[in-house]
Amino acid sequence: MSRLLILASKLGYQTRSFAEAAKALGVDVVFGSDRCHQLEDPWSDGAIALRFDQPEESARRIVQQSLVRPVNGLIALGDRATTTAAYAARALGIAYNSPQAVENCRSKLRQREILRDAGLPVPGFFSFRLDKKLDRVLPRVQFPCVVKPLRLAASQGVIRANNPEEFQAAVARIAALLKSPEIQVTHEEELDRLLVERYIPGKEVAVEGLLTRGSLRILGVFDKPDPLEGPYFEETIYIMPSRLPDEMYDRVLDCAAATVRALGLTHGPVHAEFRVNEQVPWVLEAAPRPIGGLCSRALRFGPERKLLEEILVRHALGMPGSDLEREDGASGVMMIPVPKSGVFEKVDGEKQARATPGIEDVQITARLHDFIAAWPEGSSYLGFIFARGKAPDEVESALRLALGHLKFEIVERLPVEHPVTGALPAEQI
Repeated sequence: MSRLLILASKLGYQTRSFAEAAKALGVDVVFGSDRCHQLEDPWSDGAIALRFDQPEESARRIVQQSLVRPVNGLIALGDRATTTAAYAARALGIAYNSPQAVENCRSKLRQREILRDAGLPVPGFFSFRLDKKLDRVLPRVQFPCVVKPLRLAASQGVIRANNPEEFQAAVARIAALLKSPEIQVTHEEELDRLLVERYIPGKEVAVEGLLTRGSLRILGVFDKPDPLEGPYFEETIYIMPSRLPDEMYDRVLDCAAATVRALGLTHGPVHAEFRVNEQVPWVLEAAPRPIGGLCSRALRFGPERKLLEEILVRHALGMPGSDLEREDGASGVMMIPVPKSGVFEKVDGEKQARATPGIEDVQITARLHDFIAAWPEGSSYLGFIFARGKAPDEVESALRLALGHLKFEIVERLPVEHPVTGALPAEQI
């Protein structure tokens, strides 16, 4: 029996989707997670306790475990696990990206520098330390600009500023986020620096790809029809096939291929995002991982409409069937936005949303009575809505109608002191 190693910080719905796909193929699954590195198998699910902030040590631990339970392939979910995956794959002789290529993507600053030096279209940028006086930083800023952390994902902490006052407020807000216990506990590097980029107007698209020993196969191109103009950049709708003009569509694909080459990526899934205007497709980012959350359900392949998870499991293990073409027709997913920070108490209208023509499913993934943060501090959605139809416009309309049926009750969080810092919630964020 083949065995797949799944590396993930959260053993949630995305991880379960990959595990279910593997088991359906008769593949054994072993998890590697940094949920708790102090205890052996604390959740009794066979997970290897790792520290993703110590990737080489975590890789050695994986190699030790593989002497007892050999693994034949691996998949990393989310950005934090990819460096550990790269070191482990190299040690085990498994096809994957090199550690250097993965690190090129992990730091937004390093990625910008590499793509700029390769001649690819990226926004003008610079970085500065948070302890630097802002009156020395401001002369370098071209407005409007986008300020962002170097390591966080899902647009967390990303803010647009149109003038010096907004810039200073954005820096203060991001600095508070980076100092919060929830971020500090990750031990991520570069939490003391910010990246400043020139704001690029235009529409955004996302490219889902799969690399096989250096050859990039495009699995799909998503439009993001909602304007992402700031001040925050919470994503909402993904629709495919893309409605870009043919010439620009081809330019996006060419730019995606050039981007992964410049970064040194060679094997495994790739998720890349671009901003398109009348000039060129501008590279926003590329990551050696599959699309996040449950968004992969918008992608199906072959006459049996296989899910992306199965395609990626087959690819990771070198099994046949990973080259199926995406199904015809249009599909889309809405990441249900968080209207405000607070405690999620109730949702109404699920039945009506599911009954909307064109809607396939509605999944509320946020847990009742849990605190959920809106952007820019947040990074998790209330749930997902899935739709299919004959044309992208039809799918987009169905998603918007379904969202209109959902009514979320989010109440203010009580000001309870943080158990570690003693700070109140308003002081933490």
